[in-house]
Amino acid sequence: MPRRTSGGDVVTDLVEEVFALNGLVLRAGDAMTAPHGLTSARWQVLGVLAHGPATVAQVARARGLRRQSVQETVDRLRADGLVAAHPNPRDRRAPLIHITEQGEHALRALGPSQTAWADELARAIPAEDLVTALAVLRALRERLEKNV
Repeated sequence: MPRRTSGGDVVTDLVEEVFALNGLVLRAGDAMTAPHGLTSARWQVLGVLAHGPATVAQVARARGLRRQSVQETVDRLRADGLVAAHPNPRDRRAPLIHITEQGEHALRALGPSQTAWADELARAIPAEDLVTALAVLRALRERLEKNV
């Protein structure tokens, strides 16, 4: 097996941390959203739609998820009245998904819990480290988007 560079070793370690962090964030998100009738998956979709209507494929790209899993989540959100589908003038086969008033209410209700959670995590790490971490993760995402 070829030997990685030291940079490659660090990227590999970082990816492993991202995998572990993702699992923990999803568990924390599920615990935080449950009292509001949501899950992390629903929260992720509603969070994209809070910025405006989007197709299922656009939501999937924005969150780095599979289109099929987003479609399943959207179907459940529609059944619960948290989102609605409207015709898409650009593509009749891909409706635009809109967040409903009920969906906006669920996100607003979640707001105080999410704020407290984020603030608590932020207290443990210097702000400049968080800014650097965010910049590094964005740079890696952008690089991967060009290669995938």
